[in-house]
Formats: sequence, structure tokens, C-alpha cells
Amino acid sequence: MTRQIKLGAFLPGGGQHVAAWRHPDSPADGATSFEFHKQLALSAERGLFDAYFLADGLAVAFGGGMEGGNAKVAGFEPVTLFAALAPLTTNLGFIATASTSYEEPYNTARKFASLDLISGGRAGWNVVTTGSAAAALNFNHDTQPAHADRYARGAEHVEVVKALWDSFEDDVFIRDKESGVFFDTAKVHPTDHRGTHFKVKGPLNVSRSPQGHPVIVQAGQSDDGRALAAATAEVIFTAHQRLDTAQEFYRDIKARAVRNGRDPSHVLIMPGVSPFVGRTEAEAREKYDRLTSLILEEDGIALLNGLTGGTLDLNGLDLDGPLPPAPPTEGMKSRQTLIRQIADENDFTIRQLYQWVASARGHYTVIGTAEQIADTLQEWFENEAADGFNILPPWLPTAIDDFVDLVVPELQRRGLFRTAYEGSTLRENLGLPFPVNCHAETRAAAQAAE
Repeated sequence: MTRQIKLGAFLPGGGQHVAAWRHPDSPADGATSFEFHKQLALSAERGLFDAYFLADGLAVAFGGGMEGGNAKVAGFEPVTLFAALAPLTTNLGFIATASTSYEEPYNTARKFASLDLISGGRAGWNVVTTGSAAAALNFNHDTQPAHADRYARGAEHVEVVKALWDSFEDDVFIRDKESGVFFDTAKVHPTDHRGTHFKVKGPLNVSRSPQGHPVIVQAGQSDDGRALAAATAEVIFTAHQRLDTAQEFYRDIKARAVRNGRDPSHVLIMPGVSPFVGRTEAEAREKYDRLTSLILEEDGIALLNGLTGGTLDLNGLDLDGPLPPAPPTEGMKSRQTLIRQIADENDFTIRQLYQWVASARGHYTVIGTAEQIADTLQEWFENEAADGFNILPPWLPTAIDDFVDLVVPELQRRGLFRTAYEGSTLRENLGLPFPVNCHAETRAAAQAAE
């Protein structure tokens, strides 16, 4: 089959842009409106998106911090929301964020396995290590763990979760009412994990789903993040401003995957793209300028403070002057580096910088017609920079509908995107293999050797 673009829809109810909730087309209560999230899910499925993707924060961020601005002061826990949305859709996948730093593997495995069963095999877990000092204070910590420690714990966390997801073999349940045999006890397996960070006996008390287990997604770009992604992730959400840096990341991850004994085609790279779509370039530019005009200065300052690690005090500085150096932190190191790169390469003032990153927090903002946006996506897709894209509509619902109504048909016309879903599970639609249960695989190998 001809390789085609995969698409995720990044749809926080309050909008992605820091001023999205202020747009006249957006509901002011979108972040906490279930009916609005339902509308967004149906729009994404109408556009044949692979999955509805939600980030998540574990602390309140006033102003325009990392959590997305004032509209994200309160919002839904993603797995809970997706469990409610799944029965209202048929093919759309649901990728929810959960933290390896502040959750136990058993709880993570249990809730995602449950979502996978509820959705008929359409769940994905976005693995994050949570680089937020504010979150640490909500989970019995005085300071956030060091960056390297978070990733070491994260790697072990994923290992345990995957082992728990293999607790039950696919054909374990007999459910014979005549004999009274409910399941084959030989096909239920304890985890028996004892590691540096976790001790987990198992087995998990949730069975496998039609897709085996949820798709694993990861978004780290630091060296530690790349190592974790190449070893464990099946989809990688990444942020780049230029084709060449996207190509370096793509090639590096694929090479690391091979060194981990993995098929690189089973590791999908999906950069974030925030599109302002117009029927003309002027119309697209007007949409960008209108939303930019709604940014409050205090939100722009708070946004940059969050993106640079929370230690940079911009209050009282000339907003039309340069961004001062930011002290290094234990937060999201790759994002801190990217924001500095954007400021330096474009010679942005503080004001220009927060206006540019307000749409996508370091992901690529594209302004133009459907044809121009399709040109950009095609260039990245065909030149070893992307296997697909996580689309971050800057405000909702208009921007997701613009993409579905204008860009999707253009991608289909070029043969770059599906005209119907390939299957009923998220794995089938992403073109990812079914994960064979490790215990069944071991038994089959032993039988073959006899």
C-alpha cells in the first residue's frame, strides 16, 4: 500500500492558542463543556483523523503558562473524557496523557487497558515525565525530580505497564457455562517486577483489547527523551520550526529504533503543526492577525515564563526588547532550547516571540491556503521529516473545521491521505502491528523447538 500521511487532532476544548477562548467563534466555557468536546471529536472523525490527542497538566497554570492559558485553569482528565466520547464515535482513536512521574504503573496500565476495551481498541497512552515544579507540589514533593531521574523512572514505568498489559493471553477466557470453566489459569501471568523505582506483583485485572494493548506515544526531544522514545514509543509527537531540524530528529530516531532491534517503520514521527487556513493567503493572514490581537500582555509574558522553565521574570522589562538569558532548570529542557532558538534565529523581541509561540508553543505555525499548507505537509512527509502530523488548530471549532473542509480534500486529491478508515482499531489505522503477547510468543517458540 502506498505510504500516506497520518493525522492526529490536538483539541483542547479551550483552544490551543493562548487567546483562543477570547475569539468570538469560540465558546468561553469550551474547556469544561462535554458537548463541545463531543462536537470536536465528531469533526475529527469526519476528517478521518487517526486520533484525538489531549495533553494534560497536573497543576493550575494561571495566565498563559504551559497548560494553555486561562482556558486551562480547569479542564477534564483525559482518560475520563475519552471514555465518555468513545461510544459516540466509531473509528477515531483517543490518545490521552498520563505521567510516569506521578502515577503508579498499575494504575496507568489499568485505566488505559479499560479505555482500550471501552473503545474497542482505539486507545493510546501519551507517556510524559512531567517537567513542572507546580505539579511536584501536588504530589508530595518539595521540588520536581531531576530531568535524568524522571526519564529513568519513566523508562521503568513503561516497562512495567507493558508487562502488565500482557498479564492475560488473548485466548485466556473460555467462559464455558456447562463446565463452569471461566478462564485458563495457565494463560494468566504475574508480572513479578522488582526494579529501582517499582515493585509490582501483578497480574493486571483488565484483559487485552482487540488491538492487543494501547498505542504508546511519547513527546520528548532531549537526548533522554529520544532514548526513551526510540526504545518504547510507537508514535512520537515532536516540535520543529524548520525542515532540516525535523529531518535530523526523524533520522536520529529511526536509527536509534534500529539499534534497539525495532522496525523503524513501526515508529511514526508526527511533528506538531498549527494551521491558519484561508481560501486566500490574505484571508489566512487576517485570521492570524485577529487572534494575535487578542493576546493580553500578561498572558504572553506568563506563556514565555512557562516555556523557558519558570525562572525568567519578564515583568517590568521592555517587551519590544530582546529575550534575556534564562537560567537552566530541571523542566522541559528541549522546549526551553527551542524557544531560545526561535528568538535568536528570528531576532524576535519579547512581544514578537510570545505572539509567534502563542499558537503552538514551539510547534510549527503555517499560514496560507489549503494548497500552501498541503505543500508544506507534503514536503516534510516526502523528505524524511515526518510520517504524519499532529494538527494543533489555533482556535476551536473554526480552525479544525477549516482544516477538515479545505486541507483534507487537498491532501486526498494528491493521494496523500485516506478517503476511508482502514480498520476499526487505532493500530490498524496507523499501520502498526498487533503486539503479540510475550507469554504466548515464548510458549510458541518452546513448542516449535520440541
